[in-house]
Amino acid sequence: MKIAFKMKLKPGFREEYKKRHDAIWPELLALLKGNGVYDYTIFWDEETDILFAVQQVSEGSSQNLGQEEVVQRWWAFMADIMETNPDHSPLAIPLEQVFHLD
Repeated sequence: MKIAFKMKLKPGFREEYKKRHDAIWPELLALLKGNGVYDYTIFWDEETDILFAVQQVSEGSSQNLGQEEVVQRWWAFMADIMETNPDHSPLAIPLEQVFHLD
């Protein structure tokens, strides 16, 4: 199954966001893959600082792993450059699929 959601980057932090994701923690990658999240891509809209994420999942999604300690640490690490909820989770808005072409 494919899911998509959007998040919001704070203005001026595109390079920092990319830098942090280029060095994503191995334990976070292992958790995602171990929970059926794969083919995960995030796009950035320069005009709005909207981050658009798409992921293939065999079960759940990355959005269901918030109770995991490494995820909570990642959220705290990213909270200074993204719009977040009070618990530092990214303010993520699910997106509805309206078209698909194989």
